[in-house]
Amino acid sequence: MATYGEATPSSVEADESVLIDGAALQLGSPEWVMEWLEEQEQPLPTPWFRDETPQTLVEVAPFVIDRHPVTVGQYAAFAEDTGYETVAERRGWSLVYGVDYWQQTPGASWRRPAGSEVDYAPPEDHPVVHIAVEDADTFAAWAGKRLPTEAEWELAARGPDPGYRLWPWGDEWSRERANTADLWLGRSTHSAVEWRAWWREHQRDRGPVPLTTPVGSFSPHGDSPYGVADMAGNVYEWTSSPSRLYGPSPDCDDSLLSVMGRYRVVRGGSWMNLRFQTRTSERLHGDPTGWACFATGFRCARDL
Repeated sequence: MATYGEATPSSVEADESVLIDGAALQLGSPEWVMEWLEEQEQPLPTPWFRDETPQTLVEVAPFVIDRHPVTVGQYAAFAEDTGYETVAERRGWSLVYGVDYWQQTPGASWRRPAGSEVDYAPPEDHPVVHIAVEDADTFAAWAGKRLPTEAEWELAARGPDPGYRLWPWGDEWSRERANTADLWLGRSTHSAVEWRAWWREHQRDRGPVPLTTPVGSFSPHGDSPYGVADMAGNVYEWTSSPSRLYGPSPDCDDSLLSVMGRYRVVRGGSWMNLRFQTRTSERLHGDPTGWACFATGFRCARDL
């Protein structure tokens, strides 16, 4: 892979960053969260969330994290300065959710998130999508930064308090605080059937256009205790951490077990998820050899 020089102050949009003090973090979800998920009648079975347990104590050193995900405008500045082409651009397709499932959509990339057949270009202040690990790592190196670890990401989302919180702002859900499917539905739902009907209607009217929002749109009410924005919903965010179990998890879904040690942890949920998938400890796992979709972006961090 080619190497690129670091960004200059004029070559990338200024983005606020937040200092996160070091802390001891109980990474993952306590058992009461699993019990709560069982009670919610949400679409996914509890074993799908068992990779969040058991909680494990980790020491996180002080670090700095960007307040917002990387935007389309920032990525455009990087691409113009370096000539870099993303994995999706080089192979000619990326994943877009169709009527019923994910599809390899020709021409889909960060420049054309819905594919070449749909006349849609993303606004510069929206988070960039269709980003693979290689694309995120290369941008971060150019900017003199790196991807956050999973523990750093969760600490920035949950805050310094030793207690646990379901979402960055607390344990009470509010659909006006984050860009999720609940926001677009106009109500909170537990139903996968209702979600699918909403998405089909949107796709019929506009095509498979991702419903990202300008970064920071839900600040300050949706921010974490540190003031970090968009850590629930908007776009999935890559971390630098390989997928692994925190400890023995005999009830974990087999499909999750199969990716441990091979995939990379993705955090935060996205605009297309219900609130249960946008919690501070929710984990997604992506193939680091090229997986990207119209809901996947990233934010950067750096050492002090």
